[in-house]
Amino acid sequence: MRIALDAMGGDYAPGPIVQGAVEAVRNLNGTEVVLVGDRARIEPVLAECGGVSGGLDIFHCTQTVGMDESPVEALRRKRDNSISRCWELMASGQVTALVSAGSTGAVVAAGLFQKRFLAGVKRPGIAVVLPTATGPCVMLDVGANMAAKPEHLFQYGVMGSLYAQHILKIDEPTIALMNVGTEEQKGNELAKETHTLFDSSHLKDRFLGNIEGRDIYKGTAHVIVCDGFVGNVVLKVCEGLVELVLNHSAEEMLARLPRDQHATARSAFDALIRRYDYSQYGGAPLLGIDGICIICHGASGASAIRNAIRVAGTFAQHHINDLIVGELKCRS
Repeated sequence: MRIALDAMGGDYAPGPIVQGAVEAVRNLNGTEVVLVGDRARIEPVLAECGGVSGGLDIFHCTQTVGMDESPVEALRRKRDNSISRCWELMASGQVTALVSAGSTGAVVAAGLFQKRFLAGVKRPGIAVVLPTATGPCVMLDVGANMAAKPEHLFQYGVMGSLYAQHILKIDEPTIALMNVGTEEQKGNELAKETHTLFDSSHLKDRFLGNIEGRDIYKGTAHVIVCDGFVGNVVLKVCEGLVELVLNHSAEEMLARLPRDQHATARSAFDALIRRYDYSQYGGAPLLGIDGICIICHGASGASAIRNAIRVAGTFAQHHINDLIVGELKCRS
């Protein structure tokens, strides 16, 4: 499988991005990576990594979209940016997938410019995997669609359900709608109309209704549906809270234990942190586009990039896009 990797995207690019590509090519059989970005900055990092005998190419481009730039304006002003070039490589069939830890807004906007939606999909959505007390769940959208309509959220339920079933290996995944209360009449018009759509659909037997933010980590539902604004806020709050609680717990525990027990306690906390580490899941797929797009955390290290490349391969192997098109077609 050939994948375009935005070598210039991320808080610490190109170092960990290139390192992750090297690890992927070395360890994932059949994986080829096209590093998209400034050749002069990529080649020295490749040399430091020891390189590989094959499976890595460089597609040179001169510009990068910064995290602090307006995505749409930057894409229009910087035509030779690494994100757009990745999308162009996928649109032309030179690669099967793209992976980027760059500006999420720019990655989504570049995809919208391409108009590469799957047949029947109204708007794509970003799906993120979250750990819960009962196993992983998937939440979408977490930032692609800030002005969602009920039919968009319903399709997110369809796509998220297929992703949970075939990637997370959950039989008959349950679906819930993020809301301010569990009662059916709660929420704004978007929530109420979306609730009605699910209730009258083929998914009604697996639709649990509304859930609140506190229910996410309980594992109440396998698929959580929300608009991009709500989803992004929830995701960032969860990330910050988990980091705060784990760090403070470690500090309090170590302060109360004898020094000869610190190593054991620190090892236990490191294992707990790894359980909630986003890098283990690699990245978040942009579901609903004609192709495979994996969006990574801006702070992604080499392991997160390697895992994102692995996720892209798994996505292709399970033909998720074909399943989405088929499901939407038979229900339209």
